[in-house]
Amino acid sequence: MAQDAIGPYLALALQVPTHPVAGLADRQQVRSRISANIASIGVALAASAPHLAEGNGLPLRLVVLPEYVLTGAPGGGSFADWRRLACLEMNGPEYEALAAIASRGGFFLAGNAYEADPHFPDLYFQCSFVLGPDGEMALRYRRLISLYSPSPYDVWERYLDIYGLEGVYPVADTGIGRIAAVASEEILYPEIARCHVLRGAEILVHSTSEMGSPRPTAKELARQARAAENLAYVVSANTAGVPGTGLPARSSTGMSKIVDFEGRILASAPPGGASIAAHGVIDVAGLREHRHRSGLANTLSRLPLQAFAASYGQLTGRAAGELALSTGASRSQLQELQAATIARLAREGLV
Repeated sequence: MAQDAIGPYLALALQVPTHPVAGLADRQQVRSRISANIASIGVALAASAPHLAEGNGLPLRLVVLPEYVLTGAPGGGSFADWRRLACLEMNGPEYEALAAIASRGGFFLAGNAYEADPHFPDLYFQCSFVLGPDGEMALRYRRLISLYSPSPYDVWERYLDIYGLEGVYPVADTGIGRIAAVASEEILYPEIARCHVLRGAEILVHSTSEMGSPRPTAKELARQARAAENLAYVVSANTAGVPGTGLPARSSTGMSKIVDFEGRILASAPPGGASIAAHGVIDVAGLREHRHRSGLANTLSRLPLQAFAASYGQLTGRAAGELALSTGASRSQLQELQAATIARLAREGLV
């Protein structure tokens, strides 16, 4: 992996509202809403990027958007229904429009969207992506752990046949550091971040849509824990509300932040609305120097991985490939599978 010197730069966890498409009448209305959401992001960043650069004396090189910022969460019906209505094609016009924003701004643009994969015609995946300033897709990670949407783990063997394990845990070696993605509540699962870091990740981009709270929530604590235990930056962007759902407007707000590789919060956005307050300096050279030190603080160098492998290998939590033979799968089926898993773990004395 490249170890070229990388100077300090700004990252931004952009806190903006998510205007959902669930409940719209047809695909044409959905695509119009998605286009409007992309345009709104473009306007915000066209104003914010030069403002932050001028104020801080450093270029803005990385922007992270909230979870499912283009569509909101899926509505009811089958997975195939949501795929037809609202999912992005892997090389579709929505990615082209987002790539144009990244190119104009000269930054890497990370986000999260529901995506159709032609290899799995009845399913979709929740994709965390990174688009480079060259307009190309630098990273495509599909969320592995989800209670309400299908994931690669649900079609595990076929997914591995197509993409391999490196396609499950991709790391982009870029001019601003080695980047990987963690989606939404996956921040609560240390194994996801650790598998990325074991492949060299230095910066974890985290798109989320979560309840704002003044107290230290589980996800809030997890952001700092994932950063500290992996000696990695976490750049986490939350929504500034999801209007049009009937939920009180400020329920999902705040919590956007940047955490450094020692678990310290560098910047955070307040609750209540759209904000660029969660911006801070990323020092990849400092991170790399820290990872090369000896001593107690270099936790990555002290991991006894083989001591853990046997325990993981002999147990089955949630079984892999549970949707491999399904047609017409839906959210309710995933909930039934979770109930069956809990019952099995109880019989085995594990819960």
